[in-house]
Amino acid sequence: MHARSVAAAAIDGVTGELFHARLTPSYEHIQSWLADLPGPVAVTYEAGPTGFGLARALDAAGVRCVVAAPSKLQRPVGVRVKTDARDAVHLARLLRLDEVTAVTVPTVAAEAARDLVRAREDCRGDLMRARHRLSKLLLRQGIVYSGGQAWTGAHDVWLRRQHLDAPATRVAFESDYDAVLTVKARRDRLDAAIAAMAADSEFTPMVRRLGGLRGVSTLTAFALAVEIGDWHRFTGNSIGSFVGLVPCEYSSGASRIQGAVTKTGNGHARRLLVEAAWHHRARYVAGKTMRDRWDLASPAARARGDEGNRRLHHRWVVFIERLKRHTVANVAIARELAGWCWSLAVMDD
Repeated sequence: MHARSVAAAAIDGVTGELFHARLTPSYEHIQSWLADLPGPVAVTYEAGPTGFGLARALDAAGVRCVVAAPSKLQRPVGVRVKTDARDAVHLARLLRLDEVTAVTVPTVAAEAARDLVRAREDCRGDLMRARHRLSKLLLRQGIVYSGGQAWTGAHDVWLRRQHLDAPATRVAFESDYDAVLTVKARRDRLDAAIAAMAADSEFTPMVRRLGGLRGVSTLTAFALAVEIGDWHRFTGNSIGSFVGLVPCEYSSGASRIQGAVTKTGNGHARRLLVEAAWHHRARYVAGKTMRDRWDLASPAARARGDEGNRRLHHRWVVFIERLKRHTVANVAIARELAGWCWSLAVMDD
């Protein structure tokens, strides 16, 4: 599947005959070609930038469609020629053997919520880069803020008081400062939109249950809910591997070698879990913010969240006593936190 072309191939399940076609991305054109094929038809294509529109259109037309996970496809070893036509035939053969690992096709509403969350994530990155450009511009001029934590109200007042002598440098400073304010305002608008959707949508019950864990605010809970999607696909043990928080392994025979975490799967969800895990290092006290979140959840979710908070803090204490590196310990806590999030996400209200 490409933006302007589609390479199609089909295999007759009885005779083994191959059919090839070069199609346009029009769903009507693709459905017309499928209608001309003999017998019941099953379709697969790789997940990519073209999205899930074709899968939804084929499903509405009564055609079985499997969206394949590209990272899970079996690739022939030693093949030096790769073309769209060959890839289409390879996909057709894998589908015929039922060797395609499918991805979950989200609903239209879930995909829209995911787009909103990812827009906020992109905005976070833009704001970080804009702030870095501004601070490094001042650093090159020998100007460094030493009045406390940066990017607070006091820091903003300090920035407004800066006067640079060179006109060109002053224009560059004003441009970078304006970029910081613009991106920050855009981030605040996205935060407000996410908070409104989290309070009244199909994800609201799950967001309220996940909010019972420390470090999982409304924004984090909503992002995890929409990024993971169907939590029932996993278990408490497998959710960690989905977000790439399990160690890679190279084992053969009697030897077993484990390395760093795989960092595969959903990187956004992984970053959120790693950041949330740091909150469990401090002594656990259920403050007003946590109690307010618990009031929105069921008693079972509240008890589960409290149990998870105590368990994760205890794990931090054990790692500190064992003199584990804090970064290594935090990743381990994040992996266990993913399991606690799963247990709350699949819980019935």
